[in-house]
Amino acid sequence: MKTLFCLVSLSAAALAQSQPIEIRVDAAASRGAFHPLYDYFGYDEPNYTYADNGKKLIAELGALGSVRAQIRAHHLLVTGDGTPAMKWGSTNAYTLDAKGQPVYDWTIVDRIFDTYMQANARPFVEIGFMPEALSRAPEPYIRHWPKPDDGKGWAEPPKDYAAWGELVYRWVQHSVDRYGKAEVEQWSWELWNEPDIFYWRGTPEEYDKLYDYTAAAVKSALPTARVGGPGTTGPGAAASKSSVFLKQFLEHCAHGANAATGKTGAPLDFISYHAKGSPRLLEGHVRMGLRNQLLNVQRGLDIIKDYPQFRALPIVLSESDPEGCAACVASEHPENAYRNTPLYASYTAAAMAGILQLADRYHADIAGMLTWAFEFEGQPYFEGYRTLATNGIDKPIMNLFRMAGLMRGDRVEVKSAGALDLDSVLQNGIHETADIDGIATRAEREISILLWNYHDDDLASAAAPVHLTIAGVPAARAMVEHYRIDETHSNSYTAWQRMGSPQQPTPAQYAALEAAGQLQLLTSPEWRTATNQQFAMTFDLPRQAVSLLRITW
Repeated sequence: MKTLFCLVSLSAAALAQSQPIEIRVDAAASRGAFHPLYDYFGYDEPNYTYADNGKKLIAELGALGSVRAQIRAHHLLVTGDGTPAMKWGSTNAYTLDAKGQPVYDWTIVDRIFDTYMQANARPFVEIGFMPEALSRAPEPYIRHWPKPDDGKGWAEPPKDYAAWGELVYRWVQHSVDRYGKAEVEQWSWELWNEPDIFYWRGTPEEYDKLYDYTAAAVKSALPTARVGGPGTTGPGAAASKSSVFLKQFLEHCAHGANAATGKTGAPLDFISYHAKGSPRLLEGHVRMGLRNQLLNVQRGLDIIKDYPQFRALPIVLSESDPEGCAACVASEHPENAYRNTPLYASYTAAAMAGILQLADRYHADIAGMLTWAFEFEGQPYFEGYRTLATNGIDKPIMNLFRMAGLMRGDRVEVKSAGALDLDSVLQNGIHETADIDGIATRAEREISILLWNYHDDDLASAAAPVHLTIAGVPAARAMVEHYRIDETHSNSYTAWQRMGSPQQPTPAQYAALEAAGQLQLLTSPEWRTATNQQFAMTFDLPRQAVSLLRITW
C-alpha cells in the first residue's frame, strides 16, 4: 500500500505539473498609471561613483527606462580626502580654516552628482553624515569596515545646529546655481539614514531638531524643494524601536514644536523608511524571506495611515532589498548566495508586485522601492556582494530592471491561476507552491507583460507550463518579443562558470561576459495574428525565471 500511495502521489504531482498555468491579461482593463518605482538605486560608497566601472554602471542605470533613475548615496558630507573604502566615503564638503571659519568645498560632491546628471539620472540626496568639524563628539571619526563600532564621530549630532543649517542651505543654493532651479526642484532631500540604529548617536528628539533645521535650510534656499525622512529601518511590531521612531517623527512633523522656526510642525514632502527581507540557510539551501520585506512595507503604511495630513504624500522605500548588508560577502554569509543568480531577479519582481498590491490596498503613493546595490571596485568576479555588476559585468538582477524599463503607460489587469494571495504571502511566505504571476502595462501601440516563477526556497524544480492569453489588443497583427532571465539567458554568472570561473578573463572572455550580462530574447521576434482582439501563447517558465513579453503594432 505504501508503494501504491507513492505512485499515486507522484502521478498526481506529475499531472498537476503538466497542466498549464492559465494567465490572462486584459489590456482594456486599466488599473491606473504604472509608476516606475523600480528606478531607484543606492550604495554606501559615494567615491565608487566616478571609478571606471562606477561610471559605466551609472550610465546603464540612466538608460533603463523612460524616466530618470534616482540615486542615493551615504557619506555625502563626511570629512576626508575622497579615498574610496568599503562602507565608507568622504567629500570634505565642510571644514574649518585656521581662524575657525567654515570652508565649503563642493568639488567631490559635484563630481558625484555630475556623474549622475551626465548619465540622465539624478540624485536622491541623502543629507549626511556629520562633518568632523561639526560633530559633537568627533573622535574616533573614521569607520573601518568590518571592524565593529570603531568610528562614531560621523554619526553624532552637531555641536552647532545653526552651523549645520547653514551648511545645508549652502549645499542647496550651490546645487541650484550649478544645475538650475527647475532641475533641483525634482530632487528629493532626505535627512540621514536609519537614525533608529547606530547611524545616529543622538536621541529621537535630537533627530527631530536636526530635521527642523535641515528642512528650514532647504526651504530657505529653494522654497519649492522636496524634503523628507526619516529613512528608518524596517518597521517591526508596534513597540519596536523602528516603529516608535517613525511614529514619533510623523507626530513631530504634524504637531511638534519646531526648534528652528518656533512654529508648530515641520515641512514634510515625502516619507521614507526601509524594507528588508530575511534569507537563511535551511537544510543546506537558501530560503528567502519575502514575507518579512512585505511586512515591513505594510507596517509602515499602518503607521502613516494614522496621520490624515500625510496619507497622500509620496512614500519612498529608500532601501528595499532581500536582506540588509550589501558588503557581507556570500562566502562568509552563505544565506546570501542568491545574489549572482536569477533568484535575485525573480524575488525582486515578486517584491515589486507585492508592494504595488499594498499601495493599492492602502491607497498609498509608494513612489519608489530603492535597490541598495551598486558595484565594488577591485573585488573578485562574482564574489557574492549585493551588487548590480561585478568588474563591469552586469549580473542577472540588472536585466530585471531592463525589463521593467520597457514597461510604461497604465497597469492593466492580470489574472493568474498560479498567483498566491497577498494575505497568504504576508502570513506564510512562499514555502509551499510557487508564485507564478505577473504585472502588465499598456501604452500607445504596445503591451508589456512581466511574468515570474518565484519560490522562497532555492531548490531545483520542473519548469511550469504557462498558457498566456492577452485580450483587448486593438490590432489584427502584432510583433511579439519574448525576453527571458534564467540559467542560460541574460545570465553572465552561468556564462562565467562555463568558462571555468576565470578571475583574469581574456579580452575575448570579457567581451562574451559583457554580452551575457545583457537582456536576451528567448526566441526570435515574430508577427502574430489576433483572433477576436486577443493573442494566445504557451511556453515553459522555469523556477526563479522571469519573462517579459512585448506586443507592439
